[in-house]
Amino acid sequence: MKNLKIVIVLILTTTLFSCVSTKKYNALNRDYQKVLSESKICGDNLTKFQSLNDELTSKNKSLEEQLDYLRKHGDQMLNTLQDLSVLNSKQAESMKESLKRLSEKEGFIDNLQAEMRRKDSLNMNLVLNLKSSLQNINDNDVNIKVEKGVVYIDISDKLLFNTGRYEVTDKAKTVLGKIASVLNAHPELDVMVEGHTDNVPIQTEFMADNWDLSVLRATSVIRILQTNYKISPVRMTAAGHSEYDPIASNDNADGRSLNRRTRIVLLPQLDQFFKLLAKNQ
Repeated sequence: MKNLKIVIVLILTTTLFSCVSTKKYNALNRDYQKVLSESKICGDNLTKFQSLNDELTSKNKSLEEQLDYLRKHGDQMLNTLQDLSVLNSKQAESMKESLKRLSEKEGFIDNLQAEMRRKDSLNMNLVLNLKSSLQNINDNDVNIKVEKGVVYIDISDKLLFNTGRYEVTDKAKTVLGKIASVLNAHPELDVMVEGHTDNVPIQTEFMADNWDLSVLRATSVIRILQTNYKISPVRMTAAGHSEYDPIASNDNADGRSLNRRTRIVLLPQLDQFFKLLAKNQ
């Protein structure tokens, strides 16, 4: 009986300790599992943090290198930027100046074109007035035309002069009077009188050759315009071309007849033209 009690006590004691150890074990195991779980989470977070730290470290290094470069080269870059700023400013100013000059040139061209149109209109009016004044004169004796903005009046020598002579005929004075009335209405025009001959040589007591004849005929016309019709001599110029500016062939009579002529050239006064240039420059 006594031995049985001892066995029972041992069994109870073993069972008690066994129960306590199991509970404790389970509790410790739960704590352990929790720690493991938390450790895993911490490990994962650590990996993430390390990866992030590496990334930040790399970026920080790159920024430090850039900052170091800026510290070393900042002044140079600033100077370069300043130079570029000045250069751009100069370019902008140059462009403004170029545009201003271009605008002035365009204005100058516009004014010149307006003057050219006005001159063309005046020339047309001049031609109409001349043709109206000379409408009773044979077209073969007087030819009026405009070339390159200049009005030309070609008068045949048979109307103005006798053969081989330079004195203006009475009939021609009437024609010159009609031309002079138009010239007096346009004091802004200069007048050039040109003498032209054919290539048939001439030699007299007063003339050595066709040069003399062409010049004497031009000056004779100018004297009539000045003396008889009050054209200012300041406006007029005499010129002789001899046989060297023909309008037809000198190989036949018809051509030589055309070449023997006196040409009156009506020109805008050069000083007015230069004033126009100076005004628009």
